[in-house]
Amino acid sequence: MNIGFVGVGRMGANMARRLADCGFHVTAVYDVNRAAATKLASELGCAASQNLSDVTAESDVVITVVSDDAAMRKIFAKSGDSLLVNARGKLFINCATITPRVHLEVEELAGKAGARSLEGCMASSITQARDGSLYLMCGGNEEAFRAAQPVLEKLGKTVRFIGKAGEAAKVKALVNMVMNINTAGLAEGLGLGDAMGLDLTMLREVFSETGAASRVLQTDGEDMQNREHSCFFSAAHAAKDSGIALELARELGLELPLAHATKEQYDAMIAEGLGNSISRESPS
Repeated sequence: MNIGFVGVGRMGANMARRLADCGFHVTAVYDVNRAAATKLASELGCAASQNLSDVTAESDVVITVVSDDAAMRKIFAKSGDSLLVNARGKLFINCATITPRVHLEVEELAGKAGARSLEGCMASSITQARDGSLYLMCGGNEEAFRAAQPVLEKLGKTVRFIGKAGEAAKVKALVNMVMNINTAGLAEGLGLGDAMGLDLTMLREVFSETGAASRVLQTDGEDMQNREHSCFFSAAHAAKDSGIALELARELGLELPLAHATKEQYDAMIAEGLGNSISRESPS
């Protein structure tokens, strides 16, 4: 099975390495950052495609890991250079955190081109991408899901079919919304503890055995304490993902005050030039 990748930042590149290690033939990689694509292509011995259509031509399965709705619509453009050119018979696995309606758009466009599309939303980070232990939530046609399983099972320790296109994206939006709230809450709790002169190692241990426990505490707590801010998941991505959840809520006439307040914090970080800072947890 020939695999192509569109979007080879830290997540996409490590997913490509993982599949190559598992014996899949990674045939082509593409990224708007040409240097990143060229470097990975040299490492894996594949083509660094200059055109999206070339990735489709060289691949049976194309995995996309792009930044946002605009990037997704661009790579699946209805005209010009696009993954949809000569896409008949191909399978697209789309892993970015984007709005559910865009996944629906892509599924429709792929179907018209004679291809299949599956959303493969990820709720893990870079280390898990490299070692094949991602948590994957999939949405789309069940036949497309079954076709993608041989690839997905090498990428994820858990591969869960959620339902029709758009449903996995809704779940992922909620995962990241809650995670973002937890991240902000943990930072404030540790910050207050530090200001009061408490031993933060002790405080984290108490948090871990009480109602203050969270996945974020496990992954980020020690780094927060040590003020180690190596960025695996940026404030810009956190703001975007919380925004997706807030838009879904607005469509239903719901108010989410905690999610709104948290997004404002990430927006403030972006305004201060800290958009590439924050957490070490989930990708977007």
